Amino acid sequence: MNGFLQMVARDLRLALRQRADAGMVVLFFVLTAALFPFGVGPEANLLARIAPGVIWVTALLAVLLSLERLFLADYEDGALELLALSPLPLEAIVLAKALAHWLTTGLPLVLAAPLLALLYNMDPAGLPALILAMVLGTPSLSLIGAIGAALALGARRGGVLIPLLVLPLNVPVLIFGVGAIDATLAGLDAKPHLLFLGALFLAALVTAPLAAAAALRQAIE
Repeated sequence: MNGFLQMVARDLRLALRQRADAGMVVLFFVLTAALFPFGVGPEANLLARIAPGVIWVTALLAVLLSLERLFLADYEDGALELLALSPLPLEAIVLAKALAHWLTTGLPLVLAAPLLALLYNMDPAGLPALILAMVLGTPSLSLIGAIGAALALGARRGGVLIPLLVLPLNVPVLIFGVGAIDATLAGLDAKPHLLFLGALFLAALVTAPLAAAAALRQAIE
């Protein structure tokens, strides 16, 4: 556990040294969401209706923006090989990196999402469902993204390959994330959607470190 926490702290320190990268993700999230009203018009009811989908789609795109650097720096400077030889299992290293990625990328998106929802004139009654759905869903985006980042490691066009690998796997998270908010706004129970998001998170928590670690071993070899 100490090694795992040290790995998380290491990645957080590296992220703090490159604060511009994390800030760019949040800025991309806000600016991309802010562009939609220019395309669909300023009609308040329409904006409120599309708000859940816009927020989730832009959050997914913002997460994709930061995935390439998840393992790339350690791979290029040889640190990944040393980490693979450390007593900490490679699966735990993947999980630590995914956690650090969520803390520096996913968590800021969760905090910014309610502000965008209010900007879109979404009913405040849907904000708890929005926050809870993003808290359950964004960690899955980081975990699934770790698989894509590991598979694309060493590829010539890794930045282009990662979205092609990750986007299809993230569609269920997107569907149930938007569904939870829509159900709340319609006066229905959002619990089934949230339970599916929780199940997806648990499935990713178990399978993503194993799959990403296998891909990293292949890349190192």
